[in-house]
Amino acid sequence: MAPLIHRVVRRLGTEAARDESAGLAEEVPVALVYNGISHAVMLASPQDLEDFALGFSLSEGIIDRADDLLDCETTPSDLSVSESLAGVPEQGISLELKVTLRCFMRLKERRRTLAGRTGCGLCGTESLAEAIRPVRREVAPVVVATAALARAMAEMPAHQTLSQATGATHAAAWCGLDGAVRLVREDVGRHNALDKLIGAMALAEVDPADGFIAVTSRASYEMVYKTASAGVGLLAAVSAPTGLAVRTAESAGLVLAGFVRGDRATVYTHPERVR
Repeated sequence: MAPLIHRVVRRLGTEAARDESAGLAEEVPVALVYNGISHAVMLASPQDLEDFALGFSLSEGIIDRADDLLDCETTPSDLSVSESLAGVPEQGISLELKVTLRCFMRLKERRRTLAGRTGCGLCGTESLAEAIRPVRREVAPVVVATAALARAMAEMPAHQTLSQATGATHAAAWCGLDGAVRLVREDVGRHNALDKLIGAMALAEVDPADGFIAVTSRASYEMVYKTASAGVGLLAAVSAPTGLAVRTAESAGLVLAGFVRGDRATVYTHPERVR
């Protein structure tokens, strides 16, 4: 399934109206199925889905390391007629994941414990107690210069091919300590883009001490949690963080920088590690 589609649109403005082709970022429901049990369904861009499967599994604590994910099979499937839009059958994608028995039994116990509790609607979480989790991994105590943050944000647009074509996607980038962009993943959802990046980093066996993550979005709690859970010591965001995100970053030892634009940045936690 292509992440980019085209549609004829009508452009309006000060000049005469004109019809032309425009690019649209596709989004589809993606089900993550572990050892035959459906765990979550996310709306995502249908690209880099193996990275997404691995990154989501790691950042959500379903697996502990990359080799706990034994297999990943992508299966497109038509949704029911009642779920079609404008008479066009919609498609979904199932990621059939096979994980180690240890991880699967832990996931089953987690689901059993959560069964019947009041839902809070946070990424499939079914209890308020599960909504906010402490980071259980030490992050790399990186030190960077403000010039590195500026370089990362300046280089990212050239790597955002889907965004250039549609203007509708977020990106997450793994950057060296000098700010050079090394890996980029895109998605209609900012959390999905970060999960895809974390998966790509795991496959590339990236050392978290060698750089930082930059994102083209605000820094919510989940963005901070996923970054810290990957062992990365700095998150640079183009927009603002939330209060919970700042408290989580402070507790985890993560440097959190927001409003990273041009040569400016606002450092909310551990500012001594930004030169």
